[in-house]
Amino acid sequence: MLAPPVAAQKAPGEAGAVDEAWAYDVWHDTMSPYCPGRTLAECPSPQADQLRRWILDQAEAGTSRETVQEMLFERFGSQVLTAPRAEGWGLAAWMIPILGGVVGVGLLVGVLRRMVSSPGGEPEADLAEEPIDPELLRRIEEESQA
Repeated sequence: MLAPPVAAQKAPGEAGAVDEAWAYDVWHDTMSPYCPGRTLAECPSPQADQLRRWILDQAEAGTSRETVQEMLFERFGSQVLTAPRAEGWGLAAWMIPILGGVVGVGLLVGVLRRMVSSPGGEPEADLAEEPIDPELLRRIEEESQA
């Protein structure tokens, strides 16, 4: 299924072999409009076979990869994109996770700084300043001698 049709294969030195190489990449970079959640290369439907053949025909005719991808987008819409375009709402789909990551790292750094620094000096200094109850000292000494 993933292998190119035998009739479409050309020898490495034959004219057009390099021009068609991008067609197979387009199969893997395009979501199938016939099999949701699968790339065009993975879709087993007959319609996907026809679409793959059409892409190969376009490559053999000398059409550029960008033109074929734009034609697919115009025909099927954004469902053929493996990732949203970086424009309009698609730009938000790229920017929101990036901004969320930056804010998350900032919050993490702030929390860690607060945890490391102590707000009033060293904790040992605070304990040393408080007087110890003499009765408590006496009881500790009695129990340690027993």
